[in-house]
Amino acid sequence: MIRMAATGDVHFDRKSKDRLSQHFEGLEGKADFFLIAGDLTKSGHPEEMKVLAEDLKKCPIPTIVVFGNHDYHIDQVDILTQILREEKVIVLEESSVILEINNQKVGIAGTKGFGGGFVGACGSDFGEHEMKSFIRHSKNNAKNLERVIKEIEADFKIALLHYSPTSQTLAGEKKEIYPFLGNYFLAEAIDYGGVDICFHGHAHSGVEKGETPGGCPVRNVAQPVIRHAFNIYSLDQTQKRIFDPS
Repeated sequence: MIRMAATGDVHFDRKSKDRLSQHFEGLEGKADFFLIAGDLTKSGHPEEMKVLAEDLKKCPIPTIVVFGNHDYHIDQVDILTQILREEKVIVLEESSVILEINNQKVGIAGTKGFGGGFVGACGSDFGEHEMKSFIRHSKNNAKNLERVIKEIEADFKIALLHYSPTSQTLAGEKKEIYPFLGNYFLAEAIDYGGVDICFHGHAHSGVEKGETPGGCPVRNVAQPVIRHAFNIYSLDQTQKRIFDPS
């Protein structure tokens, strides 16, 4: 059994000390690694990330993160990445990592993702330069994610995103903003790549559970949705079935 603690949209600021670490006691016996699905900070300021990094330094299991749109706000992503990596936090962006868990290889592919929309209500790379750039960025990001997933040689494949690959987990959000919450190109990358489960955040008013058209389980782990510091999920080693928190 592979066990994952997962959360997203923690939005740390300068006053968030111990907001996560107070929940780490006993975590090593409950989960094998910790996933954070973006929006690590409130505004992407290095001082905010330093507070989170101090918290994550206390985490007893490997921590893997992707950034969210808030983390890009003041264009300090390189500095934010360095702050986290100094504390041994694994930062993914169109990249992957393989962990050895219980004699099993677990491959985690991560990217922030982007908007665009979903089948029947998606933007098109046609017309104005700005619109073409928007959708082409989403498509290229998804293609790179698919490449990264396919390159993973592991017993399990997990996708870690910020933006959603499915409209199912957006239920409760205003439909007018769906194109800014995710896109279906990410779902295609996940299905073509053969992912066993996908985690994302970003949709604070959405719901936890959904799936891609190909049947991959998707979990929205934004803290306003799960209403916990994190949830713990499990994957069965034989059937690769997902077990949700009870």
